[in-house]
Amino acid sequence: MTAPHRSDTWVFGYGSLVSPTSIARTIGREPQAATDLRVGHLDGYGRRWNYGSHGPPGNWRHEEVEVNNGLVIALGLTVAASETCNGVAIRVTADELANLDQRERHYERTDVTDLIRYEDLPATGQVVTYVPRPSAIQRYEQGRDAGRAAIERRYWDLVNGAFSGLSPEHHDQFLTTPAPDVPVTDISFS
Repeated sequence: MTAPHRSDTWVFGYGSLVSPTSIARTIGREPQAATDLRVGHLDGYGRRWNYGSHGPPGNWRHEEVEVNNGLVIALGLTVAASETCNGVAIRVTADELANLDQRERHYERTDVTDLIRYEDLPATGQVVTYVPRPSAIQRYEQGRDAGRAAIERRYWDLVNGAFSGLSPEHHDQFLTTPAPDVPVTDISFS
């Protein structure tokens, strides 16, 4: 059995894609630290809780308010010239990139090759990331304003754990992400 051909395409993850478990579920393998992962910083973007999911609605109870068919929120990016966002670049094959495009289909794949600073070895080739489409941000704003949006606690824990796994410094930088303006709660899906 031969290994899949590795391309010179990398995907910069700044949320759930930092988690080896999460990325492995999508691409079908766990990236190898020595060859497939580069820890780095994306300049010119700020991480935000601004993505209104297009997935199934959720149900939850928060502060004695029950919400049915609510909007689930995830991490996104916003252009912010003076900010930087930490994360990992993952080397992917063309098939793996197609799988990620499907998973992140309501984000815009964006070339950020010239905006990445690496801690150790640089990634060679193109680096892309996923930025929420305006419609996803609008969904988030509408759900938030209506009191019908929340972050799933499992997602929150997954992302926090992923950054803790990188290093205490990376977790501390992740914690500088502006706090969400929607609750973090247990969500069940219909």
